[in-house]
Amino acid sequence: MAPLIALLAGTVLARLAGLAGFDALDGWSPALRVGLAAMFALTGVAHFAEPRRSGLVAMVPPRLPRPELLVTLTGVLELAGAAALLVPATARWAAAGLGLLMLAMFPANVSAARRGLTLAGRPVTPLAPRTALQVVFVATAAVISFGP
Repeated sequence: MAPLIALLAGTVLARLAGLAGFDALDGWSPALRVGLAAMFALTGVAHFAEPRRSGLVAMVPPRLPRPELLVTLTGVLELAGAAALLVPATARWAAAGLGLLMLAMFPANVSAARRGLTLAGRPVTPLAPRTALQVVFVATAAVISFGP
């Protein structure tokens, strides 16, 4: 739920800043970029900070090699993507790349839900709500990538 809150709060706060006269955030597209960047900054940091890192490593499907490396790599990509979302010249490509990354990582969420894993001591999000969240996140990336 924290990623959704980061997305929504980041978007609303950025939009309010735009309405208050901060020209770089004047519009929904720049506000969505800030919201998605906030979400990926939050989730990217989780790839490196315990206790979440251990839970993310456990979420990697068992058939994939080197789960620690995969978690590190995806964390770096999320943080780089978050930064690139904030640069207008790279935002569309960053959003497209992050959308593809989310699709590539979704099987780990499915695997974790099916295996009944925990993340930071709490059960992972059940599959149906996690799928709904994933649709929202990927749709946001698509709007940024293909929108106005």
